[in-house]
Amino acid sequence: MEQKFSVLLNVYAKDRPSWLKQALGSVLANSLPPDEVVIMVDGPVGAGIQAALDEAAQNKTVRILSHPVNIGRGAALGLAVPQCRHELIALMDADDISRPDRFEKLLAAFAADADLAVCGGQVQEMDADTLAPLAQRRVPLTHAEIRKYLKTRMPFNNPTVMFKKSAILDSGNFKAFGLVEDYYMWARVMAKGYKTQNLPDILVDMRINPALYGRRGGWKYFHMNKVLFDEMRRLKLLSLTEYYYTLSVRFAVQVLMPNWLRSMFYKKALR
Repeated sequence: MEQKFSVLLNVYAKDRPSWLKQALGSVLANSLPPDEVVIMVDGPVGAGIQAALDEAAQNKTVRILSHPVNIGRGAALGLAVPQCRHELIALMDADDISRPDRFEKLLAAFAADADLAVCGGQVQEMDADTLAPLAQRRVPLTHAEIRKYLKTRMPFNNPTVMFKKSAILDSGNFKAFGLVEDYYMWARVMAKGYKTQNLPDILVDMRINPALYGRRGGWKYFHMNKVLFDEMRRLKLLSLTEYYYTLSVRFAVQVLMPNWLRSMFYKKALR
C-alpha cells in the first residue's frame, strides 16, 4: 500500500497564471498523484492568479491557504508545513514542471529506507519562455556526499524534494532567512542527524531566466550567504578552515566578479 503524501506549493503575486496551471497540471497528472495539494498564497495576488486558484480549488484534493500580506517564501512555507495532513510532503514551485513519474520514484525511495528523511533528485533547466533545454543541475546522491557538498553549495534541487514532516518540524521548520531559506533548512536537518538522499533521475523541469545567473552577486547577496555560513559554523557543520575557504570563494564570485563572468561561472562551472 502506497503511503499517502501531500504536495506543498507556494504562490505569490509575481507568479504567472499560465505557469501555475502547468505546474499544478504536472502534479495532478503524475503516475502517483498526491492525496492533497496545499497551495500557500503568500499575500495579495492579481486577478489572473486568483482565477487559476479558483479553478484549482474545484479539484477535491486541492486546499488553499493564504496569508493577508507577503511574508516571503521561507516564512510562508513555515506556516503551511504544519497544515499538511500527511507525513510525507513534496515541495513544488509555481513555475516548474514535475516529470510524470516524479512521485512514484520518490515514494519508492522512502519505502525502501525507513530512516530516510529528505529525498530529492536532478533537474533539467529550461528556458523560461521557450522551454528549450539549457543544462542539468546535478546534485550528489548519497548522504555522505550530500553532507560534504553542503559545506560549499546547496545539496538539493529544492523543487524536487520530498521530506518527512516530523523531521522538518523537529529541525525548526522553514523560516525567513533571506534568499537562502532552503539551504538553511537542509543545514539544520543535517545538523540534527537525519538521513538524506538524492535520486539520479531528473524529476523536475525547472524554468530558468539565464540573465539571472549574472545577478546572483553583490554585497547584499554575499552578506546573506555569510549569515548562512555563520549559522552552519555554529551548528558545527563547518570547520574554521572550511568556513573561511567557502567565504573566500563566495566573495570572489559574488562581489569581485563582473556580471558577465559570474553568469558564465554559474552556467558552466556549477553544472
